[in-house]
Amino acid sequence: MNASKTIGIVGCGTMGTGIAIVAARAGFKTRIYDLKPEPLENARKQAAAFLKKSVERGKLAAGEDAQIMAQFLTTTEAKEFADCDLVIEAVFEDLKVKHSIFKQLNDICPAHTIFASNTSTISITEIAGGSGRADRFVGMHFCLPAQLMKLVEMSPGMNTSDATFEAAWALCEALGQKPVRTRDTPGFILNYFLIPFNNDVINLIDQGVADAANIDLAVKTALGYPLGPLELLDMVGMDTQLLLCDAMHGLTNEPRAACPPLVKRMIGAGRLGRKTGQGFHTYDSSKIFGA
Repeated sequence: MNASKTIGIVGCGTMGTGIAIVAARAGFKTRIYDLKPEPLENARKQAAAFLKKSVERGKLAAGEDAQIMAQFLTTTEAKEFADCDLVIEAVFEDLKVKHSIFKQLNDICPAHTIFASNTSTISITEIAGGSGRADRFVGMHFCLPAQLMKLVEMSPGMNTSDATFEAAWALCEALGQKPVRTRDTPGFILNYFLIPFNNDVINLIDQGVADAANIDLAVKTALGYPLGPLELLDMVGMDTQLLLCDAMHGLTNEPRAACPPLVKRMIGAGRLGRKTGQGFHTYDSSKIFGA
């Protein structure tokens, strides 16, 4: 079934690349779109490195990585999405940008194409309202890193049809993911807790309570998290964390969702996390997590 289905991903940052790996690995024809060729080439390199490591670890059979990469197609032309059955938007948290993307895609994609947003904070109903097909729109929030984490928060908008939600749910399961249904509320389930929690951790750093290595060690050891909160923040990126905080705080006025001053100072210093080689930790490689 999957070979006859085509999934498009808009945006080839950390999340978009991870979702594309998930789709191609599940056997879907996968197209990933960005405005410039350079980030697309980087996405291909990251995906290839991750899949090669998966073969080395015995997660994939020898040669299977090449077969998957044959499904992983990149493009700078939105018109290449004309045969997609599902399009997942994974760009930064800006409602106007998302509306612009979906308005363009609505003129390109056939009527049956389901639109989805990977947003973690912005209302699905609001995004869908500018898509031209609010009845065929759904929230699909993948967890970071998408290529390793199975959970997807599935959120219908106010105008999402039952048929659309059921079809999107089935596609999510066909991707090998584990969907959970949430209401269309700020942060859904995970970021409702995670954004304030991560901000508390950042403030602990700024207050000198403990350093990043010890906070991550404490959380992983005592709470059983596979990834420390500051390791996760470095993966998300300080620039993205700022956007998440601004969106969440703007919607809820929750004080703990307000962006900590340290994040803005780190952005000013160019310490965005893994993407720049330095955040709360230092990195000698820009490979995608798990590669």
